[in-house]
Amino acid sequence: MKFIKQTLSAIFAFCTIAVNAQIQNPVKWNISSQKLSDTEYQIDFKAQIDANWHIFAQYLPKGNYSLPTSFTFEQLTDVERVDTVRELSKVTEENDEYAGAVVRFFSREAHFAQTFKVTGPAPAVSGKIEYQACSDEQCVMGDKEFSLSFLDGGQSAVPAPAEPSDGAKLTESEPVVHTANSNSLWKVILEAILWGFAALLTPCVFPMVPMTVSFFLKNEQNKGRSRSMATTFGLSIVALYTIPIAIIIFATYLIGGQSVTADIFNWLSTHWLPNVLFFIIFMVFAASFLGAFEIVLPSSLINKADSNSNKGGLVGVLFMALTLVLVSFSCTGPIVGTILVKSTQGDIWEPIITMLAFSAAFALPFTLLAFFPSWLTKLPKSGSWLNTVKVTLGFIEIALGLKFLSVADQTYHWGILDREVYLAIWIADFSLLALFLLGKLQVWGTKHRPVRVLRLLLGMLTLAFVIYLIPGMWGAPLKALSGYLPPQTTIDFDLSAKTAAVADDYESAICETPKYADLLHLPHGLQGYFNYNQALACAKEQGKPLFIDFTGHGCVNCREMEARVWSDAEVLDRLRNDYIVVALYVDDKTMLPESEWVTSAYDGKVKKSIGKVNADFQISRFKINAQPYYCLLDTDGQLLVPPMGYNLNVSEFVDFLDEGIDKFKKISE
Repeated sequence: MKFIKQTLSAIFAFCTIAVNAQIQNPVKWNISSQKLSDTEYQIDFKAQIDANWHIFAQYLPKGNYSLPTSFTFEQLTDVERVDTVRELSKVTEENDEYAGAVVRFFSREAHFAQTFKVTGPAPAVSGKIEYQACSDEQCVMGDKEFSLSFLDGGQSAVPAPAEPSDGAKLTESEPVVHTANSNSLWKVILEAILWGFAALLTPCVFPMVPMTVSFFLKNEQNKGRSRSMATTFGLSIVALYTIPIAIIIFATYLIGGQSVTADIFNWLSTHWLPNVLFFIIFMVFAASFLGAFEIVLPSSLINKADSNSNKGGLVGVLFMALTLVLVSFSCTGPIVGTILVKSTQGDIWEPIITMLAFSAAFALPFTLLAFFPSWLTKLPKSGSWLNTVKVTLGFIEIALGLKFLSVADQTYHWGILDREVYLAIWIADFSLLALFLLGKLQVWGTKHRPVRVLRLLLGMLTLAFVIYLIPGMWGAPLKALSGYLPPQTTIDFDLSAKTAAVADDYESAICETPKYADLLHLPHGLQGYFNYNQALACAKEQGKPLFIDFTGHGCVNCREMEARVWSDAEVLDRLRNDYIVVALYVDDKTMLPESEWVTSAYDGKVKKSIGKVNADFQISRFKINAQPYYCLLDTDGQLLVPPMGYNLNVSEFVDFLDEGIDKFKKISE
């Protein structure tokens, strides 16, 4: 019980950090050298740390979650190190209740020193400091590059990292944080909670409710102990769903750092292989829900867990929770898959947060019913309605699974699932669901019965949804579904004719034919670029500021911003007339010619595709890798105003654009 509580507390703490993460630079470094003798110099690394923040010592006791401060000396010229980096500031030591270990850190300031022995005529050193800065609410990863010559007076010179092929000017190295917009994150959490409650109504789970609750009431005279065991049961369910995901994420994070974990999630959410695989899995589950066959785990595994649940005490409770999770797999499996894959499109902590939300909602009714067993008599009995739920989920799984194939199709430009094809499948799918709910379609295992009021209402709502979808076949924007449908630029027959309305402005909006225009498109007939270098050159030629849209084919929030915010007349007017627009897709898999490959200044790897180059540019230049992300630059490539992320408030977006225009005019005068 204690272990479970500690583990869940640790997960909750990490989730809180992730939800509140924002771009910050709480640590300022001053790096200089001093001469100790004719043959020895010392480099002093001094960190000024903001109030309520701290960085960690070089050496941390075993069991810490925190990352130590590390020094890497990449190039030594005519010098050699004497001993190791020393810590000259006082180290604070405290017990970390989550890690169960002592943590060592510096507050307000930290002073490190390294001595070097001169061995030649031109002594010089270059390298990097990597550290983790934390407050009570959040943590950020940071790095600081340095280069010093002992003959130039000992002042630190920070070399500019190798510029991307687009010629962007890079700023001093700061913490790189993958941020998740809090509004979009809470949307994912709410969706996970709703799925958790919905899972209870499936045929695999609902019949387990009275059986599992009675487990805690059978032969139990001590109500306090019974409720304690019920609480443990609920926490065990949460742990069984959440801890495996957390372990995988923590392992990749500790082995390769945040960038590796983000790369793995990026691969999961954009590469064709996992997306096609998930699509196939969802179709298989849909077929199972519709009655083609049953998906069950090996009976030996379930029987083993069930037999161990008969043991008394904590062990029996844990195995009872395991039995429930295993038995419910065939119904909760696709739901869990939907939640996890969607959450990988955001912050690297989102899968833990969303699975915590899902499992808590899933476990809560079991715990409450064990506390208040009289509620059991008020629950509806198992019956045909459970099969109705299962069939309904089958149709929904078909619609949800299509999104994975769509992402692969857009990212690799296969052209097999354009918007009208996607909508046609959805219209057919939900039309059949409406007929089923209204009693006009019989699926295997179901029987015709009088349609009750609730089912009738659900059928009407589904039919209304189908009617809403139909105009989308001819160009209706369908803003409510913008994040789930392929972009409107993929439709072949668009009666809205928005592109024709601005076709005459093509030559005035851009300076030369955009690269990749045969593969990539801007929404609402906007004209612009898909290569930063081209766009910046055009901005200089036309004397306009540059609007950068960091986006992605699989970015749900990007499509929502384009449909709900960019479509506004005031926003479109400013983007068409006052800015040069460039959309940089960070997940496009199109390979570039070798002459356009980029060696990353961030991780040293060679980037060979459009998406990899653009993603590296965003991280190196703006210290962030979240989308959507909007930046307003002058003709020298410098920021005019702070960038903006996902924000559906149209007036605030208009103010953001106006502020950039005003700032550009002032510096141009």
